[in-house]
Amino acid sequence: MVQDYLVDSFGRRISYLRISLTDRCNLRCCYCVPPGGFPLTCRTKILTYEEILRLAECFVDLGIDKIRLTGGEPLVRQNLPYLVKGISEFPEIKDLSLSTNGVFLAREAQALFQAGLKRINISLDTFDPAKFKWITGLDKHEAVLTGIEKAIRVGFRPIKINVVMMKGMNDDEIESFVAFAMERPVEIRFIELMPTRNCFDPGKRYFVSNDWVKGEVLRWTDLAPEPSRTGDVAEVYGLPNGIGRIAFISSISHSFCSECNRIRLRVDGTLKLCLHGEETFDLRTPLREGRSKAELTRLIREAVQLKPQGHRFTGSVADEAVVYMCQVGG
Repeated sequence: MVQDYLVDSFGRRISYLRISLTDRCNLRCCYCVPPGGFPLTCRTKILTYEEILRLAECFVDLGIDKIRLTGGEPLVRQNLPYLVKGISEFPEIKDLSLSTNGVFLAREAQALFQAGLKRINISLDTFDPAKFKWITGLDKHEAVLTGIEKAIRVGFRPIKINVVMMKGMNDDEIESFVAFAMERPVEIRFIELMPTRNCFDPGKRYFVSNDWVKGEVLRWTDLAPEPSRTGDVAEVYGLPNGIGRIAFISSISHSFCSECNRIRLRVDGTLKLCLHGEETFDLRTPLREGRSKAELTRLIREAVQLKPQGHRFTGSVADEAVVYMCQVGG
């Protein structure tokens, strides 16, 4: 039962929690994992499903009604439908979704859907198998496409396809992504590349503004604006002559920090208050010390007051701290 809403020090109501289930991934995407990798979280520090469910109950009591399961790649964890079912049984949760690279989706889609997962985000940055191997490090392009088609058949709605735009890499495939959305019930989401360090060749600049991407999309189709809800980060458009939708997430060129309603629980139980910030709070220690639900909810409420007003990134690599997405979840 919700006692009162979770509000940060800037008056923003926090209603969206992203839970990272693992920092391990079967792919090595160049904008996510640095060459040589990074230190993985010790398995004893990774939250169990039971611990996640206990914290989820605390967050639900504080007004969280939207949860996304992320990674790393969440489908590398075993028995994921058990966790999905547990979270879906909270009546207060209005939206439960999963982010995946899609490689194992064909195998897992039916069980996840039956457990209560109804919405899914799938990463796909290119339709070119050679580019896919360069970006991800592995030749799994066909597996991802098969996973997308299986998700459509199983009945996931909406299915969102996340496309990180990179100059000189996939910015020549916009027509192909538009055509894909024309023919299928999916939402293609063009996402601006986040600042990163030690992942790309530092002598090259890969950032592409979504203002430019939208202009290219309009060369191939009309766009019909769709209404947005408070906290939505995507600018969504229907396709008058197609089945799917097109969306733009422009966190660099058009910051949406003033309406940010989300926080993130890392795989080790650390509460991360801003994707681009250093503000964190340890929940694993008090959880494993056996603190009561009342104490945990109080700690969460106090932690949320650390959430910063906004990020400072501008699209270029900076000297300030930069996150690796596989460590905190998308």
